[in-house]
Amino acid sequence: MKKIFMSVSLVVLSMALLVGCGANKDAKAGGASAPKYIIIKGSDTMVHLASNWAEAYMDQHPDVDISVTGGGSGTGIAALLNSTTDICIASRKIKSKEETLAAEKGLAPNEIVTARDGIAVVVNPVNPISELSLEQIGKIYTGAYTSWKDVGGPDEKIVILSRESSSGTYVFFQKRVMQKKDYAQEAMLMPSTSAIIQSVSQDTWAIGYVGLGYGTMAGDKVKMLGIKNDANTPAVLPSVSSVQNASYGIARPLHFYTDGTPSGAVKAFIDFVLSDKGQAIVLAAGYVPVN
Repeated sequence: MKKIFMSVSLVVLSMALLVGCGANKDAKAGGASAPKYIIIKGSDTMVHLASNWAEAYMDQHPDVDISVTGGGSGTGIAALLNSTTDICIASRKIKSKEETLAAEKGLAPNEIVTARDGIAVVVNPVNPISELSLEQIGKIYTGAYTSWKDVGGPDEKIVILSRESSSGTYVFFQKRVMQKKDYAQEAMLMPSTSAIIQSVSQDTWAIGYVGLGYGTMAGDKVKMLGIKNDANTPAVLPSVSSVQNASYGIARPLHFYTDGTPSGAVKAFIDFVLSDKGQAIVLAAGYVPVN
């Protein structure tokens, strides 16, 4: 009897292992038994937008749970490389050294442009300055200009606010506006976009940069500046239309990154993001649709 019991137990255990392996196989193939839990990590610029996508998708698909967290584009890409996220949200392109590391780990980052964004340069509403050129902003952020009088304002010290170096916005702003020069030592690195909004709203002489959606949502807490591409061109305010027609000088694509071609629940969610409904959410959130 003991031998029979042991034999039956081994059969049951073997069947359980086979069932388990079958479920994992179906999950990778995106089959019916695939897990319906999606993890999204990365860009603080995209957190609000990704959360809106997730909420709308979960309303239509109650069997799917989606977790969205920020921390910066660098954090999201690191999570992708460590296989701790299904989707990385990034406001910058993946770097060559990150691609090399991915290849060493047997990963294949797949880039998907999901929206576009303008970077709004914001000041306190009390500040009389309403427009600046890209060159002037660059000189402020590199420390060449230290007083608002250097750009036609009052003789008040400029308080420079920036995102942290892990932020894709930090990297993009440095490349596009500062011509890859170093940030001024006096620049205060803020942990999030919302922290920049709050600080600018409270400090009369602060300047910061934020995603267009955040600048729009802030309302009269901050003032978005008109940007001149050079000294001889008119200033252009950040908006959906000015980003779409390329007249606004500080704009960029917003990305999803997955490991390889997405499948299953992840693919279904990305298809929704790129659909008319998903792109309507982009517009409603103050970002710019890709189609």
